[in-house]
Amino acid sequence: MSVLVNKDSKIVVQGFTGSEGTFHAEQMIEYGTNVVAGVTPGKGGQTHLDRPVYNTVSEAVEKEGANVSIIFVPPAFAADAIMESADAGIKVIITITEGIPVQDMIKVKNYIAQHDCTLIGPNCPGVITPEEAKVGIMPGFVFKKGKIGVVSKSGTLTYEAADQVVKEGLGISTAIGIGGDPIIGTTTKEAVKMLIEDEETDAVVLIGEIGGQLEPDAARWYKESGSTKPIIGFIAGETAPAGRTMGHAGAIVGGSEDTAQAKKKIMRECGIHVVDSPAEIGKKVKEVIG
Repeated sequence: MSVLVNKDSKIVVQGFTGSEGTFHAEQMIEYGTNVVAGVTPGKGGQTHLDRPVYNTVSEAVEKEGANVSIIFVPPAFAADAIMESADAGIKVIITITEGIPVQDMIKVKNYIAQHDCTLIGPNCPGVITPEEAKVGIMPGFVFKKGKIGVVSKSGTLTYEAADQVVKEGLGISTAIGIGGDPIIGTTTKEAVKMLIEDEETDAVVLIGEIGGQLEPDAARWYKESGSTKPIIGFIAGETAPAGRTMGHAGAIVGGSEDTAQAKKKIMRECGIHVVDSPAEIGKKVKEVIG
């Protein structure tokens, strides 16, 4: 059983008829992802990309059996879209939207905790289980099926790592882009844990960045778990100046453990194989798993 999404996942696209929703839903369908419906309030009853459009997520769940949602809704309405999905019984909610107000995400985080669902994102590239389902904005052609899991805060570095792993003659089990905002649904630790516990994953690539405690938390959990499944790690932002937001809203160095150097030191102490350049990820994976 693959992690989060697979060929049997039934995907509903929120913000389906908008330009972004349309563009990426088209790519997902072309990839072979099982997109069963879309939701755009006020456009229920229409057909778009040969799929039915509903006014609400609960209709898509009731009529099409949707169990995974992907959100391309503008930032001001995205929190409501996430909570609507949770309410409707969706199990995996993947939020691509960038720039959701922090205040809204605090509310969402508390709301999600009371529902039986997993939120990936926001401000993330999504999740892909190669050759089964691509739920997000990742370029599908880069990914080949295999046994290496990827957890990443960065969209572009997810594709870069996957490309290198594939060029080494290996493949990807599932890649999870967790998102770069200060408040996200699934943490690095939770995503790493999913892949460590996944029977179809033999090793994990962990791509983090400066700012926050996500990677040290994941590294300490890994050490305590006693897992022998190798993790290959990289932290972006080595040369970033302290106190300045870099690229992602969550990439800002505040405390002493926030720097790339500090994070890499903790990761190494916890038994993670750390590389200093993203160009070394593929080679290191090959070396570690033989």
